[in-house]
Amino acid sequence: MTKEEKIEAIRQRARKNFSLGYNCAECVTEAVLTVIDTGLPPEVKKVATGFGGGVGLYGDTCGAITGAVIAVGCVHGRSKLIEDPDPKAAAKKSAAQLYGMPGLYRLFNQIPNKFREKYGFTCCRDLTTKWQGSWLCRDHALHCREIITDAAGIAAELIMADRDEAASKPFGPNVENLEQTAEACDLSGKGT
Repeated sequence: MTKEEKIEAIRQRARKNFSLGYNCAECVTEAVLTVIDTGLPPEVKKVATGFGGGVGLYGDTCGAITGAVIAVGCVHGRSKLIEDPDPKAAAKKSAAQLYGMPGLYRLFNQIPNKFREKYGFTCCRDLTTKWQGSWLCRDHALHCREIITDAAGIAAELIMADRDEAASKPFGPNVENLEQTAEACDLSGKGT
């Protein structure tokens, strides 16, 4: 399968998963774990269950976004910290792995930012305001199915991209107001 075919297979599997009864987060996670060989057992998809409806229907971050984060993490996430006998050096290396260029936060930061560009919101309660009085209606389901399909596509594109290239893109909006360079954040440890 080509890269484009895998991306489309993930999008369509996530879309179909919704009609099978998976929640938004499970749809995306299951699709990636089925189409991409992550080396992880399929039971990993269980971690996505509680994120449906913005974490147990609480309405925070859309479950499709968290499913995308979980899925990308299954492929590009850290499995262990960088080892160094000096704890300060280890912490500095770990911070560089997250904040640097390339840096994993740059990769994961793209998920909510791409989603927000398209939908204007990232919170379930904002995305579904229209249906909060009729949650299980057809229109709500169709809307969420589109969101799930798009989130699966975002995850698939990041998974299929060159990790270092994708993790070298500029930050979008973020809580630390970080921009292009790693120097935007004090990685020296002097401030702590």
